[in-house]
Amino acid sequence: MKLITAIIREEKLDEVRQALIDAEIERITVSRVSGHGQQQEIEVQRGKKVIPNLIPKVQVEIACNDAFEDITINAILRTARTGKEGAIGDGKIFVQDLRECIRIRTGERGGQAI
Repeated sequence: MKLITAIIREEKLDEVRQALIDAEIERITVSRVSGHGQQQEIEVQRGKKVIPNLIPKVQVEIACNDAFEDITINAILRTARTGKEGAIGDGKIFVQDLRECIRIRTGERGGQAI
């Protein structure tokens, strides 16, 4: 089992979500987050350039069985990228091993619980 976490641009959420649904990945968690990497939005306030510390992003988390790892990653890559080449600020994908998953309602464990 894997836990796939993607940090993407807010405006890409609907497109990424639809690509995941089309790939039969329907169980996702979405959170509003803030952060920065290489992307720096420069604003002009009262004639001075101001670089905000944190930029709004969306974090999408998907727990999946190993067979769906590449399908999930490819759906996110295909839709979260800006243009053909991509751009700074498009985000990141993190893949972690998921040791255990337990469905609270039934007590099912492992891949069955996902």
